[in-house]
Amino acid sequence: MLAVSWGRMEVEGLGTGKDFMLHPGGGRPWDWSEPGTRHSPGIQPEDVEELLRHGATAIVLSRGMQLQLQVDPRTLEHLDRHGITPYIAETTQAVERYNELVATQPVGGLFHSTC
Repeated sequence: MLAVSWGRMEVEGLGTGKDFMLHPGGGRPWDWSEPGTRHSPGIQPEDVEELLRHGATAIVLSRGMQLQLQVDPRTLEHLDRHGITPYIAETTQAVERYNELVATQPVGGLFHSTC
C-alpha cells in the first residue's frame, strides 16, 4: 500500500480507491455490497474467505479511520478455524502492519479509508 488518507488509498498496481481487498498476488476494490457488509455487525466471513482462497496465512483487518467498522464474531470464528489470528486496527495502523508483513509472508487485508 503506497498511501492512505481519509477516503482515498493508493495501491501499487491497482491505483486509487476508497476501500481495498488485498491478497497474495494482487487485490481489488473492496465492494461491501457483495456479502452485505455494514459497519455493524462488520466484516463478514465472506469478506475474508477470498483472502484465504488466495493463500493468505496472515490477515490484517482495518476498522476505518474512526474505528466505526466492526468485525463480525462469525468472521473471527471462521479465521480461528483456519488457524489465523487477525491483526485488527485503525486504518493507518493496519496499513503499516500490512506493509511490514507483505515482505515476509503471504498476507491478505481488508482496508476501509473512511469512518
